[in-house]
Amino acid sequence: MAEAHAHAHHLPTATGLDSWKLGFWTFIGSESLFFASLISTYMVYKGKSVTAPYPHEILNIPLTSVSTFVLLMSSFLMVLALASIQRDDRRWGAAWLLGTALLGSVFLGFQAYEFTHFVHEGLTIRQNVFGSTFFVLTGFHGAHVTVGVLWLLTLCLLTVRGRVRSADALKVEIAGLYWHFVDIVWIAIFTLVYLLR
Repeated sequence: MAEAHAHAHHLPTATGLDSWKLGFWTFIGSESLFFASLISTYMVYKGKSVTAPYPHEILNIPLTSVSTFVLLMSSFLMVLALASIQRDDRRWGAAWLLGTALLGSVFLGFQAYEFTHFVHEGLTIRQNVFGSTFFVLTGFHGAHVTVGVLWLLTLCLLTVRGRVRSADALKVEIAGLYWHFVDIVWIAIFTLVYLLR
């Protein structure tokens, strides 16, 4: 009965996917193009800075590796949150959603620390080409993580209030798709910006 109720509001498309899920995959496709353009811009201008500081002088790979691990672990918690909601375990669903949001917030804290450190070292968005492309790329990613954290906190609150149940698991699944997308984008950024010299 609950499954029938859930499908009453979300009709399947010709692809067999739920219309909301298909629409969100389309949104993720457009976001992928957006980040591809930012990453491409960074790569085109990589090594073109004529004024210091340069990437190899300022990037803190051990610190960023820790923040990357934190973000990747948040994706694991997101999987647990969806599984809990699907079996109608609201208590654990809310706990995993909160945990995912907290790890996302820790990642943002690392990013805020990194940005502040860079500014103290003389790297700003206007200092050189590296600064411009770096801050735009990682700043937009941070903005996406912030949106994700707020979304997860909202879902957590709704779950605690009993407004997200197994019949509403699609809401959590779509939030999970967004969160995993943000994580995958960060893996690409971390590899291309921090690891490749």
